[in-house]
Amino acid sequence: MTTNIIPAPATLSSKHLLGIEGMSVMTMHQLLDRASYFADHLTQDVEQTLKGSTIVNLFFENSTRTRVSFEVAAKKLGASVLNISVAGSSVKKGETLIDTATTLNAMHPDILVVRHHAAGTPYLLSHHVDAAIINAGDGRREHPTQALLDALTIKRKFGHIEGLRIAICGDIANSRVARSNLYLLGGLGAEIRFVSPSTLLPPSIGDLGVGVYHDMREGIKDCDIVMMLRLQTERMEGRETPSQHEYFNLFGLDSEKLQDAAPNAMIMHPGPMNRGVEIDSLIADDHERSLIQKQVEMGVATRMACLEALYTPLAQAK
Repeated sequence: MTTNIIPAPATLSSKHLLGIEGMSVMTMHQLLDRASYFADHLTQDVEQTLKGSTIVNLFFENSTRTRVSFEVAAKKLGASVLNISVAGSSVKKGETLIDTATTLNAMHPDILVVRHHAAGTPYLLSHHVDAAIINAGDGRREHPTQALLDALTIKRKFGHIEGLRIAICGDIANSRVARSNLYLLGGLGAEIRFVSPSTLLPPSIGDLGVGVYHDMREGIKDCDIVMMLRLQTERMEGRETPSQHEYFNLFGLDSEKLQDAAPNAMIMHPGPMNRGVEIDSLIADDHERSLIQKQVEMGVATRMACLEALYTPLAQAK
């Protein structure tokens, strides 16, 4: 039996969205249910629940998908959006991060969306501004909205997450996406596997309670989802991997290796992709098995749900 009940905005236990670690399963479901509602109405007008709000995108790292996705999400809900280009900001003139935050705080934004190369930066800023903070990726630590959009993509494709086998393959050590997905997808009942050369695993891997595989075909065997990660060479010291050609032979996803996954396994990638390094173009562009473009689409709906969840209590307090 179907209903026309519209899910209410999610309720967060904190003023900020800094990570998935510690998030309750109930909150995960609330965010995903609300995001799924928005996904069903991406081409339609929705209630302007952010009308009158100001959202600032403060990105200290380059981004296309995440920044634009947040901007589109905010505007769909009626917010005013300001994108701060760090390349043209006072940070390049020597201004400290805290001074930048204090300056922005004096302009009274409602939400700051922060991406930074240093882990913990959004948490630090949350103690120096009145605005709510959304972590749009901090160093190697977390990328909560990416994990949420990945979970939404999976749930809408499979109808559930619990019981699925999901292999996350590639540069685990430098991936905030892998960590957030472990917390979220694992928390929702999926079996998570990390597939990676030993040089691309974090030292704390034993504390994460996840299955680890150093052989690609063994790691993805019978998996329902194979999620590929790019080599984040900008965070490496140069000794972690062999040549890109050798890496692709061992850990790159192609049609031959994919045969070891479940018969109807789906392919995911948070982007940007390095074609021919971690994934073959034929696999990435396979419309029957690739969910990569769907992930981009679900990013807008997911970030709508996250922005709304943070702004709703702020609006009620005004």
